[in-house]
Amino acid sequence: MKDHLQDFIQFMVVEKGLSKNTVQSYERDLKSYIDYLIKVEQLQDVCDIKRVHILQFFHLLKSKGKSSRTIARHTSSIRSFHHFLMRDRRCQEDPTEHLDTPKAEKSLPKVLNLEEVEELLNAPDLSRKNGWRDKAMLEVLYGTGMRVSELIGLNADDVNLEMGFIRCRGKGNKERIIPIGKTASEVLSTYLNQTRNQMKKGRETALFLNHHGNRLSRQGFWKILKSLASKARIEKELTPHTLRHSFATHLLENGADLRAVQEMLGHADISTTQIYTHVSTKRIREVYSQFHPRA
Repeated sequence: MKDHLQDFIQFMVVEKGLSKNTVQSYERDLKSYIDYLIKVEQLQDVCDIKRVHILQFFHLLKSKGKSSRTIARHTSSIRSFHHFLMRDRRCQEDPTEHLDTPKAEKSLPKVLNLEEVEELLNAPDLSRKNGWRDKAMLEVLYGTGMRVSELIGLNADDVNLEMGFIRCRGKGNKERIIPIGKTASEVLSTYLNQTRNQMKKGRETALFLNHHGNRLSRQGFWKILKSLASKARIEKELTPHTLRHSFATHLLENGADLRAVQEMLGHADISTTQIYTHVSTKRIREVYSQFHPRA
């Protein structure tokens, strides 16, 4: 079974061109699935898997308190794995054929208000060598709405300050061009001209570098963000996606077109972008309740 899993992972990387984070998510889900089938169900052949085995696995996840969102993600991973086995004619039956996908609970993304964004963007200490890098990363994240994985994947030649845009590669290695504002451009220019060359090691092409002069990792960015959020005294729960959520919400609150926001975020389906309209509506209700004399 584990050999089939490795072949599937290779297929997702080479033929599907999925991002490293997406592939790792598939691998984690399917490893726990296969471990369960081998240890609990005592199965050795991947073609012996039946629908009942998958349902028992979901029952186990529920008993462990896993959310419907997590189980829905496992369902998607398992379905893709069995589709691959059928496509390669490794098995003749697909146990996921009549499998229902549990509806994931939709929770509204947490966003910062404008004052909190301002505090966070001003948190980096510009007297330190890393200060301009940290400020540039935050300004680019809030100014473009890109994912953290896209941010740390940027190379220096992806930035065109004269034309005012950044080229980034999103999910499925899809490339998109995002406009960048005046403030972010000025901070990036200072970082590129004053700081990056001092930090760079050898021929490193990455835009944002760690203290060793190599490409900054996702974990490295997360540690920086937590430290700056603490310095800015932001009490809300912050994730690497918070600035992306705030970018989209603030655009829509100020009248931006939903399709334009979809393009900038790199969403394949506009329904994914529409969740931010719910956040905006919620904010409007809060303002009305707080300030209207007859609310």
